[in-house]
This record gives sequence, C-alpha cells and structure tokens, in this order.
Amino acid sequence: MEELADEKTVLMFHAEMESPGNSEGQGHGGCSLSKAPTSYSTFLSSRPPKLETTAVREILSLSHVAPDLPLHIVHLSAVESIPMLREARGKGAKITAETCFHYLSLAAEDIQDGDTRFKCCPPVRGKANQDQLWDELLRHSSDGVIKTVVSDHSPCTPNLKMLPSHIPGNTGEVKSGNFMEAWGGISSVGLGLPILWTEIQRRYKGDSTPGGRPFLEEIARWCCSNTAAQVSCDKLKGSLAVGFDGDVCIFDDKAEWVVEPSTMLFRNKCSPYQGKTMKGIVRETWLRGQKVFTRSEGFHGKCSGVRV
Repeated sequence: MEELADEKTVLMFHAEMESPGNSEGQGHGGCSLSKAPTSYSTFLSSRPPKLETTAVREILSLSHVAPDLPLHIVHLSAVESIPMLREARGKGAKITAETCFHYLSLAAEDIQDGDTRFKCCPPVRGKANQDQLWDELLRHSSDGVIKTVVSDHSPCTPNLKMLPSHIPGNTGEVKSGNFMEAWGGISSVGLGLPILWTEIQRRYKGDSTPGGRPFLEEIARWCCSNTAAQVSCDKLKGSLAVGFDGDVCIFDDKAEWVVEPSTMLFRNKCSPYQGKTMKGIVRETWLRGQKVFTRSEGFHGKCSGVRV
C-alpha cells in the first residue's frame, strides 16, 4: 500500500487468509484432509467464510496506510464480509468488492461428488449465502458494497480438473475427482449475460427488480458502467453515448438454449454450466461500431484491440 499510495491505480486483493496454527494433517480452515477428498463438502469446509473475513479485516486494518488509494476485493463469496466493508465505507474507506456469475447462480447443495468443474477459490457456497449476495446487489443498488459482477474466468485443460468418468468433460483417463488436488477455477467467459438473466428469471420471473428498475439496466451497471469507472475508462467505455466506443451486444432475452461444448466459445470445453438450459442468448457483438461476432456465423475478421 505504501508503494502505491500516491499512484492513480486500484489495489486489488484475493481476500482469503489461512488460519494460523493449523496442525499437521489439517488443510485451510482446520479441515482434516483425511476426509473424503471427492466430496464437495470436504473442500467447502476447508475454505470457510472465516478465511475471507479474516483477510478483509486485515486489509481494512491497513487501509489507513494509503487513505486515498482505492482498494478492491476480487471475487467475494462469503456474505459475512459485507457488514465489515459497509461499515468501513461509512467511515470513509475507499474500498469496494465484486462478486461472480458462479456465486450468483451455482450452489453447494447441487454439486455432486467428484464434479471438480465447480471448484474455485473462494468456493461456491450454499443457497442461503447466494440469496444474500442477490439481496446486497438489489437492495443497495446505489450505495452497495458489491459494485461489479465479473466472470473470474479461469480455464484449464480438462485433465487438470481430474474429472472422473461419470462427469461430462472427462478426458477418458481414470481420474480421481479429488477436489483438494484439482485445478481451481471456473470457465464462463461469454456466458455471463445468459447466466445472470437465467438466474434472474428463476428468482424474480420478470424484467424489473422488486424496486421497479429494469434488470437489464442493472446488469449493464454491474458489468459495464461500474467496471469501466473502476479502471478510469468511463470516458470511452461502459455507456451508450456520443463520443463513447460503440461496444454493443444484441441480446435475445426470449431464446432458450443448452450449454454444450459446441456453444462454449472458449478453447477448453470444461464448465459446470455444461448441460444447463439458459434463458437469453447473445446474437451479435459489436466492438467500436464494427460487427465482430454473430451467433449464426461466428467471429467476423481478426480481433483488433486498441490502447484505452
């Protein structure tokens, strides 16, 4: 923090801190590694909410070192961290957080043994935790702790997930489904808008929030305008306005489709969303006013980035 105190940047933290003094044979959070490593409950108990709250508390205790430096918690999972962050923000701390598509749509209760496609850190937690993440997003739309929703896309070759034979996406090799040893990370880039829209329709069955705001505008705020503002790109990105880059997606909110390897647009076709029916699909993507993708024809020309 001292090094960056006067820089125009954002300091981001993966907020998990191991409990000190773990005894031999104990994993994160004091969980015995002798328990069934193919059970998701074993992995989940190895990374309890305390790991996140301990890390957040440590970050907040040091925030006075650089009071003008924006701080950001990446991929927040445990809702227990939210009251601490809200209190700190109320006292003037410049700290925000993000959560992820998977924390808002996947739940620990639905993960079967050996399905390491669901492994990520911090972990996917229970349905009650997920409900509270949605409450934070919708009840505190203007002053909330969670400002952005991101993919945290973390791909890997399928063999690194160590998938057993009964899980789709396995490589045909005999693997263990060991949550404690498999690659941690979820692949979902290109699926974010359908993931959020599907979960919104499941929960709220409509186009507007309980407060009457259009859900698509909320998604644009979480995923576009707030993200652009966070990294000081909000003069070019994050809004549809004169002088901004014409970055647009054409979204068919009535379509239904199934996530399969053929519809995953990332290289390694291994995702916990495989086989799930999605509501809403991106039909076209435009970048700086140029069409770069259509669902029917795929990518148009070579991708070209510019310095922003």
